[in-house]
Amino acid sequence: MKNTSLIVSVVLFVAVAGLYILHFSGNKFNGAGKVNAIEGDASSELKIAYIKVDSLVVNYDFAQEMHDGFTKQQEAFTKEYGEKRNRFESQAAAFQEKVQRGGFLTQERAMQERDRLVGEEQQITKLDQELSAKLAQMQADNNKQLLDSVLNYLKVYNKDKKYSYILNAAEVLLGDETQNITKDILAGLNARYSKEKLK
Repeated sequence: MKNTSLIVSVVLFVAVAGLYILHFSGNKFNGAGKVNAIEGDASSELKIAYIKVDSLVVNYDFAQEMHDGFTKQQEAFTKEYGEKRNRFESQAAAFQEKVQRGGFLTQERAMQERDRLVGEEQQITKLDQELSAKLAQMQADNNKQLLDSVLNYLKVYNKDKKYSYILNAAEVLLGDETQNITKDILAGLNARYSKEKLK
């Protein structure tokens, strides 16, 4: 009971201290997505909006086209690697079977074939690394293009300085839906992309 009373007192003290700080600090939140930078100076309002980037990426035509291109390239690389790997495994199995039945005329010939297979396996491993690096670079390039596209559009969208900040909703724990501009941005991005495709 004594501990409960102490905990309640501490919580109340922290709450009162927080209210005191908020009341006497220079910045005021007005509850409508705007913060007055200096009390009494309404011309210095911070206007904040946010975008749900995950929704934007899923529904942005340019992002979908890049994703489809990446997926096709990934499938092509997987097929190329898989075919070479399967061919190698067949050759390795044939080599093993030939060694077990004594199919090589000389031990030297068996060692030459083994060395050839080891070299081929190294080439396949190298190919896997090269293809993985190409895919990683392609993904990085796609991400950069997508980010550039969105940021460039946001600059155009916000050229009249409607908003002081446009945030990623992933970083916003709680937000007023009236400040969510995802649909506007998505419609504008897709319209701009459609025009660019027609050129």
